[in-house]
Amino acid sequence: MDACGLTHRDYARLAAMPIEELARACEVEVFHAHGPGGQGVNTTDSAVRMRHVATGIVVVSRESRSQYRNRQLCLQKIREELRRRSVPPAVRHATKPTKASQRRRLDDKRRRSQIKDLRRDVAPGDVG
Repeated sequence: MDACGLTHRDYARLAAMPIEELARACEVEVFHAHGPGGQGVNTTDSAVRMRHVATGIVVVSRESRSQYRNRQLCLQKIREELRRRSVPPAVRHATKPTKASQRRRLDDKRRRSQIKDLRRDVAPGDVG
């Protein structure tokens, strides 16, 4: 389960929704796009920010000068994110480290300890 309490099955169900139904489940905000594109981008509210209410997924599209095209691109991005989240998590199996890896780890720790011991200042009574 994730932050909003949905499982991968819930995301799979949402990803399979028709695009019109997915669009109705979203809040849309349009705004001026910034950046390259010149007057066509700066003078129209062509950029679209879309938020899927049920999941909280937020996507932005400012690729096109057409607001309609940017809405379609946002819906595609939301659907792709829903599909990505619908993949079931891999099953994990508990394993134990091998004897050889445990031995290597302890040898490395011992070697590191010796290196650090050599960095210490020699006390006056330890000389000899």
